[in-house]
Amino acid sequence: MTGRVFGYARVSSKEQNLDRQILALQKFVPEENILVDKASGRNFERQSYQALKGALGLREGDTLIITSLDRLSRNKNDIKQELQWYRDKGVRLKILDLPTSMVEVPDGQTWILDMIQNILIEVLASIAEQERLTIRKRQREGIEAAKRKGKHLGRPKLERPNNFEDIYKEWRLGHVTAVGAMRVMGLTSSSFYRMVRSYECESKG
Repeated sequence: MTGRVFGYARVSSKEQNLDRQILALQKFVPEENILVDKASGRNFERQSYQALKGALGLREGDTLIITSLDRLSRNKNDIKQELQWYRDKGVRLKILDLPTSMVEVPDGQTWILDMIQNILIEVLASIAEQERLTIRKRQREGIEAAKRKGKHLGRPKLERPNNFEDIYKEWRLGHVTAVGAMRVMGLTSSSFYRMVRSYECESKG
């Protein structure tokens, strides 16, 4: 492997712990080359991540390792743009929980790396969908556990799905219908439009 190897870890808030990610990265990356952020994945305005992409950071031939794709972002379009940036800069991106991205290729066979990057882009939708299903499963299990304990449950507050922002943008751009957006997020019509109003009010604020 040519070039330097860096690791990047991120959690969304200061209360969350980075230890699990760092321990996983240390198997492949020198500890002094692991950069971390405690910041939302909503955008890329994060100090350590911007340092990686800056003039003294990643350059052609280097490798960046992360534990999972959502450590970069949870926004599908943003991730696509980042993957293209790495490709254009000649920087290899490896993702521990996507084994396809970890394979080594002989020198000169860059087409294999391009193929891997294309695969990564294609799996983004599957990852988002699986995340949605997992969250719903955990919510259902929590309600069932509370019922078994004899707790009276009123109508639970409906939380905004993690992929709401991405689907909302696709809907506003006309790439998906409102019905399609509701189906993907598992929302009723009233819940969907209530979340749309709430999200747009927040965005204007």
